[in-house]
Amino acid sequence: MNSVRPDAQAGKRFGIILTLLIGFTIATFFLTRPITTSSSLSPVSGLVMLKATAKTAVPYAEAIANGKPTLVEFYADWCTTCQSMASTIDSLHTQYGADLNIVMLNIDDPQWRSQVDAFRVGGVPEYFLLASDQSLQDSFVGRVPYGILAQAIKTVIR
Repeated sequence: MNSVRPDAQAGKRFGIILTLLIGFTIATFFLTRPITTSSSLSPVSGLVMLKATAKTAVPYAEAIANGKPTLVEFYADWCTTCQSMASTIDSLHTQYGADLNIVMLNIDDPQWRSQVDAFRVGGVPEYFLLASDQSLQDSFVGRVPYGILAQAIKTVIR
């Protein structure tokens, strides 16, 4: 004869089912929530970040004249890679802005046509790292990890 009453068995089953349901709900929440890193910004937030970063950039004429090393980024508003790199460039500005000019030139703006031609820009984003005498030290195209850009910048700043 079974010593557990039918009401107790039903309560035990209900508890197990409830525990499994709560566990499933928690797992579903963590496995399906959107990831919001700099590389997965929405198109709108990526564009906003790109425009904000461009707004804080050093003007080209000032950068060429002030005797500091310069990172020139050629970008386009429609470029999703440019948008995703905006947070990286912003971080570089925060870390190295006192010792480095960060210049952002929109390739779709006609006023930068001569710079696009002079640097022979072939894609966006494209980055040119210039020494304090404005000689070309390094260049990068596309999505570049923060560490690679930071290391190149450290070399030019020294």
